[in-house]
Amino acid sequence: MLENEKLWYKVARTVVKAGGIPFPISDSLIEIVKVLITEEQMEVIFAFKKPSMTLDQLTLKSKLDKQRVIEILDDLIKNGVVVVIPSRSTSVMVYYLLGPVPGIFEHVFMTGKTGEREKKLAKLFAAYFKDIGEGYQNNYDNTMELFEKIPSIYRIVPVEEEVDVPQELVLPYEVASKIVDKFDIIAVSYCYCRHQRDLLNEPCKISAPRKNCLFFGQTARFNIDFNFAWEISKDEAKKLLKEAEDFGLIHRAFHARQDPKKDEFAICNCCKCCCEVSHSFYNDGIPMKALTSYEAFVIEELCIGCETCIEKCPMEAIELSDSIVEINEGRCIGCGICAHHCPQEAIKLKRTGPREVLVPNPIIKEKV
Repeated sequence: MLENEKLWYKVARTVVKAGGIPFPISDSLIEIVKVLITEEQMEVIFAFKKPSMTLDQLTLKSKLDKQRVIEILDDLIKNGVVVVIPSRSTSVMVYYLLGPVPGIFEHVFMTGKTGEREKKLAKLFAAYFKDIGEGYQNNYDNTMELFEKIPSIYRIVPVEEEVDVPQELVLPYEVASKIVDKFDIIAVSYCYCRHQRDLLNEPCKISAPRKNCLFFGQTARFNIDFNFAWEISKDEAKKLLKEAEDFGLIHRAFHARQDPKKDEFAICNCCKCCCEVSHSFYNDGIPMKALTSYEAFVIEELCIGCETCIEKCPMEAIELSDSIVEINEGRCIGCGICAHHCPQEAIKLKRTGPREVLVPNPIIKEKV
């Protein structure tokens, strides 16, 4: 490997390490970082000895002039490679190097830009997700063992009105509208997944809204200040969530450091066809793992077998048996979409307490 190629490989490896998920370092990922990072900026990337560092730490590690480090960081922020957020304890600005996904992927596409760079990156990310899928499928046993160990990167928030337990038992963090109420700063951006699919000329099959990814608190403030998203009110956010439910979209909540005990920093509203989690699951053979606290159940005497729920279920967890639908508990993520759209109100949600649902690859391709 030539010296220059080794450097780009090292950049890609540093980015993957920052994300904390052991994604492969493939040619497509190296091409992605080449689009977003210049050779001059490598020095600052390599200075990230850990995913989050202060300006003084980065200056010391990079051995560059402080003003030059600031200029490079500003460019990396604009390109979606780095974010900067004040420390909660000291208010000192902390810079975070983003991983491929979640991280860089989202920031590249969330502004809704449609230039040649974005189109190129859309193709490169599509190729990269295929690389990830092939790697997982060719190491299937190790992949499933890995997914069993790592925490889910998101939590399912159910459709609020379909939760079939006394309201006093519904924890605030389990209800989307209550999550919105916790924050004074809320932002909305383009759905990065749907926008990437638009750039690939593969538009959403249900024509779901494009501008409906929500961010909260410090993350919202960063995205607003750096033009990645737009500030909205709590009422506007709740209206957007209701619209998402009517379209049959899943609420996926993301927590700081992937810890559900910490505050949410984002809610995505995901369709089956575009969401990269679902698209990679159905098309690239990447397993799906979700944290949820609910599960759907059928009231058999009300079910007429109309199959609306089968059509709407994003996990394909429902099938018809003797004119009554049955729910595969191993695939149900408790999103409540089936219940929300059942014309007979024959499906409800029950609280299970926090549980992780791991669904293997739907199709295992033959190893090449």
